[in-house]
This record gives sequence, C-alpha cells and structure tokens, in this order.
Amino acid sequence: MSDESILSLENESIDSWETLIFLYTSALKEVGTKIDILNDEFQHIHKYNPIEHVKSRIKKPESIVKKLRRNGYESTLENMVRYVNDIAGIRITCSFTSDIYRIADMIAKQSDLRILSLKDYIKNPKASGYQSYHMIITVPIFLSDQVVDTKVEVQIRTVAQDFWASLEHKIYYKFEGNAPAYISQELRDCAKIVANLDARMLSLNEAIQSLDAEDKTAAKAGKQE
Repeated sequence: MSDESILSLENESIDSWETLIFLYTSALKEVGTKIDILNDEFQHIHKYNPIEHVKSRIKKPESIVKKLRRNGYESTLENMVRYVNDIAGIRITCSFTSDIYRIADMIAKQSDLRILSLKDYIKNPKASGYQSYHMIITVPIFLSDQVVDTKVEVQIRTVAQDFWASLEHKIYYKFEGNAPAYISQELRDCAKIVANLDARMLSLNEAIQSLDAEDKTAAKAGKQE
C-alpha cells in the first residue's frame, strides 16, 4: 500500500474527512454512554455487573484503505462510509456467554438505535475458531443543523473469547493472514478449549446462583417461623 493511497483518502476533502471522523468519534461517545447507563441500571436492579470491560477505537486510515482494496473498492470517502462498517468500533467484554445475549438484547431495545446487521459467531464460529457476537448499528448524532445516523460496530464477547481473539489478531498480522498450518490448527484447538471453559464457567455460576436462591428461601422461611 502506497502513502499516496492513504493520503488520497485523507485529503480528498480534508473538511469532509475531519467531519466524518468527528461523527464517528461522537457516535462512540453516544453508544459508550448508553452502555454505561445500561450497566449501571443492571447493577441497580440485579446487584450484578454483566460488563467487565469496554474498549472503543476509530479504525486507522491504513486499515480502512486495506479493507476497501481487499473488497475491490477505490479509496474514496464515499466508499469508506458506504462499505466499511467498523470505522467506529466498541468491544464489550463479559464474564459469561449468557451476558453476551443479555447485553445485545438491551442494546437492541434502545429506541433511537437502528440495527443494520447481527452476526453470531458464538453459535456459528468462523473457520478459524473465532467466537464473538457482532452488531452493526446506527446512532443519531444531533448537530446544530441536522441529524446524522452514524454506523458503529459493537463486538460482545467473554473474557476468554477476547483473550483468544487478541492472540489470533497478532498471528494474523504477523503472517499476513497465512499462518503455518500447525499454528492455525492449534488456534482452532484452543478455540474449542475456550468454548468448553465458557460453558463450564457458566454452569458453575448458575449452580452458585441456585444455591444462593435456596439459602435466601430457607432464611425467609426461618424468619416466618
């Protein structure tokens, strides 16, 4: 990729480029605030935080150009907005797989957000073993003279899935997508271990919650006597 390609993307209209990045940054703030409020509300009602970590980022120009080229598009601002859905990205990390669907449902119920696409790589992992839940949404950005619906990709995964994905990401860029067969196989094997670990941890958590519920019921019955 030449420097000219990146520059053409950034300098096609510097005002438009800066405005678009402003919109994507604003969209991350809007969605991030919503996620914080939903997490606080869940803690208030259920005395439990389903979210461990939240990270956000704006995709780098080089990565945008690579993605456009990989999909056969010229490096223009119009193509960037139309075809690159993950310029603004938020990653939500949870403890349990059940939290993933709970959070996704809470986000989907926000009346001002529009769901463009959903991809469940937990029920249907990628060939590499990758597991995560992806949502492409739009959030309205209210400017002084207009409202602009801006796309954000939301990725929701467990801590274990995030650890695996982080290593896969490093390997992908290390070998430019062509890792040796034995490394790819080892990654797939590790993905199965991660899935098994998540299932066992969820089962253990449900058992603990069940015991807590029994203890509370017994304590309440004792007070009534």
